[in-house]
Amino acid sequence: MTEATTLLLRLAAPLQAWGDHRAVVDTRHTSPMPTKSGVIGLLGAALGRERDEPLGALAELTIGVRADVPGTLLRDYHTVSDYRGVPLLSSKVNGKGRQVGTSPARYTMTGERFYLQDAAFLVAIHGPAPVMAEVTAAAKAPVAILALGRRSCPPTFPLVLGTTADPIADVLTGHDWLASPHARTLWQRKHRGASPATVEVSAVLDDPNGDTILQDQPLSYASSGPRHTSRRVRHTLIPLPTGFDPGPDATSGEGHDPLALLGW
Repeated sequence: MTEATTLLLRLAAPLQAWGDHRAVVDTRHTSPMPTKSGVIGLLGAALGRERDEPLGALAELTIGVRADVPGTLLRDYHTVSDYRGVPLLSSKVNGKGRQVGTSPARYTMTGERFYLQDAAFLVAIHGPAPVMAEVTAAAKAPVAILALGRRSCPPTFPLVLGTTADPIADVLTGHDWLASPHARTLWQRKHRGASPATVEVSAVLDDPNGDTILQDQPLSYASSGPRHTSRRVRHTLIPLPTGFDPGPDATSGEGHDPLALLGW
């Protein structure tokens, strides 16, 4: 039986953006958590894989994501024009890989980009030990510049938190809360100075028996158009110690929050 390893990543940055298949030319949304497609793509970049290369063993990895600091949604509205006054090119490419013009010609485009602001996630990636050893080494010394969903979103460090033989569920329930001191202060301000002993954070785990289907299992990142299929996941809430000094009347946190599973 092949031994397995779980790699722990800390995905935190001023801005993150994880495509959710609602993307159109002028509007790019973001999921409330890192997608599996985005995480596997990040690992592929760390390994120096070309977009058209088969995913190989990366496609077989399982992941779990814990939203330690969900962050806030940032909307970036902008206009685009060519300073030479010529028509803009579209996002489509011809057979030679060159961008083609729009039809009809457009001289100005407006667009919206949505980002997660000041978010921090714990990501656990599980797979065969030899594969994970290669992936871990690449994450520590990546071939290509890494980004959290978009090139304008570099991660802050540390990115790699370590490896373990524990399964994903145990890692997500056992690892410390990743909220920074500043994030903890903001959390307390939001909750009127509360100092609970624990907080509940949402998590999503690969689970063949899960009751939710997500369309973000990558099949290919080919430049001609990425392809995905579905995967089953389960959502859960995980209580984590805060390190706060709880008052004498404190119980188990800020109380029941029915929207927490949605990352709101």
